[in-house]
Amino acid sequence: MSKTSIPKNYHDLLGLYDTQRAIGIIKTIFQEKLCAALHLKRVTAPLFVLNGSGLNDDLNGVERPVSFDVPCLDERAEVVHSLAKWKRYALAEYGFRPGQGLVTDMNAIRRDEELDNLHSIYVDQWDWEKVITAKDRTLPFLQETVRDIVDAVCSTADELRWKFPELKAIRLTREPTFITTQELEDLYPDLTPKERENAFTRAHGTVCIMQIGGQLKSGIRHDGRAPDYDDWTLNCDILFWHKPLDCALELSSMGIRVDADALRRQLDAAGCPQRAELPFHKLLLDGTLPLTMGGGIGQSRLCMLLLGSVHIGEVQASVWDKATREACAKAGIPLL
Repeated sequence: MSKTSIPKNYHDLLGLYDTQRAIGIIKTIFQEKLCAALHLKRVTAPLFVLNGSGLNDDLNGVERPVSFDVPCLDERAEVVHSLAKWKRYALAEYGFRPGQGLVTDMNAIRRDEELDNLHSIYVDQWDWEKVITAKDRTLPFLQETVRDIVDAVCSTADELRWKFPELKAIRLTREPTFITTQELEDLYPDLTPKERENAFTRAHGTVCIMQIGGQLKSGIRHDGRAPDYDDWTLNCDILFWHKPLDCALELSSMGIRVDADALRRQLDAAGCPQRAELPFHKLLLDGTLPLTMGGGIGQSRLCMLLLGSVHIGEVQASVWDKATREACAKAGIPLL
């Protein structure tokens, strides 16, 4: 069921042809800036992995992967939800050293996603991961990396406005404001987690919300996080205020990844200690895998932000329900 809402009097700023041109420019420029800022090399990544490998991302633990049989292997495979674990495995296999990292185009199908202005069952993002050292597993190191990513976003926006003067009204806050989920709950105790994000991002423009996944003092979690990739004490989401939709737009989920201690602790907290027996988890626990940090940055989300779009279907091709198609057609919004 669609939850699409189109702001009154909205119109796209570039038109269909120039929007396509701009999408290509955004994806080229931003990837170059991200690679330069974080010392990343582009690699090729899988669309699917074998069931039982432990390599797929479990997201919030309830989403069902799209799976299919592979007769020639007599096994089943599943389309990735993200590459959070595969990237760490690849860094070890490819021999990356501390300070070096990889980035790849990640395309996924999330069949259980609810459709609205910001969500589609098709996901496209830059998945990146880099090798770090034990001394890098700190909050200041996480925050420094967030600033580098935000700077790459804002620099891309600057170049895009130069190429398309129609976008001159789109301005981003360059300095992120950092806050933990517990601080956010203390600040807005009567609001839901999503309402807190909107209130705080409206006030500050660009926001980094840290420490997601663990239980807060209220007994709830700000948001779900799989227990076996991000360290819940050293992760974050990056949000920008999206004026056309009057809401916070989450552009990236990222973090310093679990070490052996954090993995055991979080598997116990999530009630799934048996995952420690999966192949990926064994490699992590025995020290075969390097210490890393990484995240995903939404490609369609970034295009929406920099183009002032109000529906993700303006910048990506997917499938939509009848109500969404009718609402967008009524507002004169072409869905790709």
